[in-house]
Amino acid sequence: MKSYDVIIIGTGQATGTILPSLLAMKKSVAIVEGDRTGGSCVNWGCTPTKALVASARNAHMVGRSADFGIQVPDFTVDFTEVMERMNAIRNSSTEGFTHWLDQSTDYYRSFGRFVDAHTIEVGDVTIRGDEIIIHTGARARELDIPGMDSVPWLDNKRLLSLKELPKHLLIIGGSYIGLEFAQIFRRLGSSVTIIEHAYSLISHEDADVSKRAKAILESEGIEVALGSSVTKVEETPEGVVKLSYLQGGNKKQVEGSHLLVGVGRRPNSDKLDLEKAGVKTNERGYIEVDDQCRTNVSHIFALGDVNGKGSFTHTSVHDGQVYLSALAGEKRKISDRIPIYCLYMDPPLARVGLSETQARKQDIPFLVTKMQMSAISRAKEKGETKGFIKILVSPEDDSILGAAVFGVGGDEIIGMLALAMEAKLSYKHFQNTVLPHPTVAELIPFMFSNLSEGKDA
Repeated sequence: MKSYDVIIIGTGQATGTILPSLLAMKKSVAIVEGDRTGGSCVNWGCTPTKALVASARNAHMVGRSADFGIQVPDFTVDFTEVMERMNAIRNSSTEGFTHWLDQSTDYYRSFGRFVDAHTIEVGDVTIRGDEIIIHTGARARELDIPGMDSVPWLDNKRLLSLKELPKHLLIIGGSYIGLEFAQIFRRLGSSVTIIEHAYSLISHEDADVSKRAKAILESEGIEVALGSSVTKVEETPEGVVKLSYLQGGNKKQVEGSHLLVGVGRRPNSDKLDLEKAGVKTNERGYIEVDDQCRTNVSHIFALGDVNGKGSFTHTSVHDGQVYLSALAGEKRKISDRIPIYCLYMDPPLARVGLSETQARKQDIPFLVTKMQMSAISRAKEKGETKGFIKILVSPEDDSILGAAVFGVGGDEIIGMLALAMEAKLSYKHFQNTVLPHPTVAELIPFMFSNLSEGKDA
């Protein structure tokens, strides 16, 4: 049996974060991966979907060309080339990562499972690790709906293997995955219908954000059914997918060519035989960890989506940074992490810190300022006036509690606000900062002149 200082199960983004430091410390490292190198982000998440977002936006802007005085009488979308571009981008990332792991570690290309707290079975090989890091990520959650077993439904992974553009894409779920793919495929030429159980899209968001997102999608021809519970799914002999649902007590049905399920994720912890190592999970299957990502077994850590402390690439990377800080005796904490994310519909929705709804539920006092993108010169010049900026401020120390930038450039602007929150800066520092003109961000310092007590979101 071969022994290592560290065994890493899974090759998501935390692996790339911690490996250089482990190698610099001259530790022997084994990598275990049964799927594509790079995990969800590189293969089925950020990299391929944002490549599709770019193609879809290009098609959308060509369709809007007359708004800018440019006449494009007709154009076509070559779905095969769109997918080939996406695959070229993600394959390049995967191949580069694979080459590095092959050169730097012992890379085992098979799924792993625990034999005991120090031993991993990988295919027909057994290896031992002084320390073991679980970084197996998450996968799409299945739905227990009559008929699902007989219908070739898609998740975010299988959708990226399509060879032809769906004529009518049905989507169950109205959050990150559902909204991004809805807009992508609508802009590429599909009809799209979203079925959402909650009474708002992105239901954890403030009401004004959810309403604006719905309005934007509907303005592009996407049908949205809220407060709807799917009761049955079936496929006709002709290959048509029939989806039955209840909305407001009324029975309804919609037909489509393809069905995407995007109703959340579940951790990839169930096939690791964690009980043989004594590692605890919660009722949802997430591995329980402390503030340094350590499990209840002192030499076993869990990083990324599998620990339930974050569901994004950047939180996975931060888990890796916290793990490294623990090795260095610095004791950074994942509980100190300020929540931040971007939803890449167009315009993007970027969020950091508290929302109005969260502040109110936690009984945290706040002041709020809001500006519509339609009032910002740079947004008007770019023809990107949908959305708004909203910032929450503490009346006690003038620090920023949270912000939403729902509009053009929001995914980049949010980083400036996140830095101010991390540094616990007063909003007055923004008012004393000169930002370049013409930009969207230059209006943020002036927004703080209109702070008011928060109203219902």
